[in-house]
Amino acid sequence: MSGAVGGGGGSSCLGAVAAASCSSTGVPYTAATGGGAGVAGRLPARVLEHVFSYLELSDLMRCVLVCWHWNNILADENSEVWRSLCSRTLTDEALRSDILCNLSTYKGKLKAFQHALSSHDCSRNVYVKKNGFTLHRNPIAQSTDGARGKIGFSEGRHAWEIWWEGPLGTVAVIGIATKRAAMQCQGYVALLGSDDQSWGWNLVDNNLLHNGEVNGNFPQCNNAPKYQIGERIRVILDMDDKTLAFERGFEFLGVAFRGLPKACLFPAVSAVYGNTEVTMVYLGKPLDG
Repeated sequence: MSGAVGGGGGSSCLGAVAAASCSSTGVPYTAATGGGAGVAGRLPARVLEHVFSYLELSDLMRCVLVCWHWNNILADENSEVWRSLCSRTLTDEALRSDILCNLSTYKGKLKAFQHALSSHDCSRNVYVKKNGFTLHRNPIAQSTDGARGKIGFSEGRHAWEIWWEGPLGTVAVIGIATKRAAMQCQGYVALLGSDDQSWGWNLVDNNLLHNGEVNGNFPQCNNAPKYQIGERIRVILDMDDKTLAFERGFEFLGVAFRGLPKACLFPAVSAVYGNTEVTMVYLGKPLDG
């Protein structure tokens, strides 16, 4: 844990309070007594909020589990605690632009950053811009380049948005990949979907791709419209039903892939056009209906 309170270590202060809130068996009083006993249960909310405002996201997620009192204080996703962390973690560009316009809370914005495209798990020919969400592909000839999200999923339902902010070129693929899928190859090809470790939708020709084969057109309708630059595509991964689906303009386009493996799957993109840019924003659990 990081940060300091009044010249002392923020983690030391938090650790002392957390220790006092646990029973002798090491089980939080939430489970042992129904919640909130001990020092942690008696500290005023304003004191805890001051301490919490110095902590990082991973620390705060642990604090939620300590007792009902702490959980209730952190339940307001637009509180000063989350706002403070947002201002320290995210850039002004990310907060002031429309990148995060579909996320209404500070906590939601932080989770989106936590799940953004990785600057370390990507081709050497791309980089993540200072806003933390946009991938830029350098103008490298005869190369296809991709990137994975920072966090993969093996259970639950998850949604994220992806949009291109530059030309697509001959191939522009969005989808998912395991950790074993390649993120760079020679030539201009559909990298996502080129093997059995990735699944992709090529926005240029509306083809679904997996294991090096075309799995049909998508969406499955006559004269499906082509992707327009700046148009947000919502990707819906259901690891319970093992399906991958897409939405466009809040219109459900259908399930693209079924029978996904029981593995950790990451959001992924691949691009070929020089200086094109792709932005991904994690939204959380998709809404039904």
